[in-house]
Amino acid sequence: MARADFDLPAIAKPASQEAARIIVASPLADELTRGLVVIPYRTENLHIVAVFGPAALDVVPRIGHLHITVDDGPWHWVDASGEPLIIQGLPPGPHRVLIELADPTHHVIDAQTVSLVIPPRR
Repeated sequence: MARADFDLPAIAKPASQEAARIIVASPLADELTRGLVVIPYRTENLHIVAVFGPAALDVVPRIGHLHITVDDGPWHWVDASGEPLIIQGLPPGPHRVLIELADPTHHVIDAQTVSLVIPPRR
C-alpha cells in the first residue's frame, strides 16, 4: 500500500533570533544567614548547556553557558548546569558576583552583577 505524499512546509533556520539575556534574582536571604550564597537566575532566548566551540553557534534555539566572577577576581569559572548558582566559603562582609551569559565560544552576550553581604558568623 503506497503512502500519500504530504505537502509539509520546509523547516529552515530562522534568519535571526531574539536577543538572549539573563535575569538574576537576589540571593536567597535564609541561606545568606548561614554563609551560603544561592543565586537563582533564568535566561531568555538561550538554553544553558555544556556545549562549546564555533560549530555550536549555529544551534537553534541558541545555547550557551555562564561565566562567574566573584569580587572582581582575576579569574572566573564556567557554569553550564542551568541550576541556581551556589557559592560557599566567602568570608563575612560585602561581595559582588558578576554573572555573564556567554555563547559557546565564550563571547559574553549579557551580564548582571549581584551585590550581597555575608553576615558575621555567630
